Amino acid sequence: MMNIGIRAHDIENLPLEELVQEIARKGLTSVQLALSKSLEGVNTDLGSLSPGLSRYVASVFSKNNVQIAVLGCYFNMIHPDLVQRRKGIERFKEHIRFARDFGCSIVATETGNVNPEIFYTEENFKEEPFLEVVASVSELVKEAEKFGVIVGIEAGVNHPIYSPKAMKRLLDSINSKNLQVILDPVNLLTIDNYQNQEEIFQEAMDLFGERVVILHAKDFIIENNQLVPTAVGKGLLNYKYIIEEIKKKKPFINILLEETKEPFIDQSIAFLREK
Repeated sequence: MMNIGIRAHDIENLPLEELVQEIARKGLTSVQLALSKSLEGVNTDLGSLSPGLSRYVASVFSKNNVQIAVLGCYFNMIHPDLVQRRKGIERFKEHIRFARDFGCSIVATETGNVNPEIFYTEENFKEEPFLEVVASVSELVKEAEKFGVIVGIEAGVNHPIYSPKAMKRLLDSINSKNLQVILDPVNLLTIDNYQNQEEIFQEAMDLFGERVVILHAKDFIIENNQLVPTAVGKGLLNYKYIIEEIKKKKPFINILLEETKEPFIDQSIAFLREK
């Protein structure tokens, strides 16, 4: 019932063929692939994708029985510089158009920030940023509908979609099954609410569990009164609870490790399997 993968760029500094072999050797079955971070020396800028490049990358993964579960194309969809915002939207749409050639059905991002850099600010939680997110996601979803692809949106406290309720409102506002959710439990936690982590996770599953297509797995510790991400199994997230819930409701879902690099990857995989 466990289908564990990793962000490809968390295994560092290897050419593509060796990278995929290393992922397979660890017993991982899937990846989230950010082209710009994993294809060093290959032009992946806007306008560079083609069926040829996509099929080449797909063939390297399929030869090693590793699924490209998600194409990561994270960008600031409400960037205050409209030129930058437009560039990000067009790049995401290009990923949508070639996703099937990668053998992948999900292209993913978070929802940006009112500032050019992504950091925590309650300015994100106002109505206007939410409506700007709806406008950007609507455009992405329209493109996804044409190509039979899923737009995966990830919530987080540094973004306008910062809570389970905000995610539910986004899903209701857009009303398309081509919009689905990437659930990262740690992204919904702050220093003020982390002790209610089980309720927050349960709220997310109750509100939109049927729309969750990927589970991101990282962990967190508290340092200087702040949440700091860490490798899976090295922190305070209640994985026993999360894995039990996920197994019941989402058998074989892709669970993708994040913030988990060497020398901890094998330990984190073993930790998840044990849970």
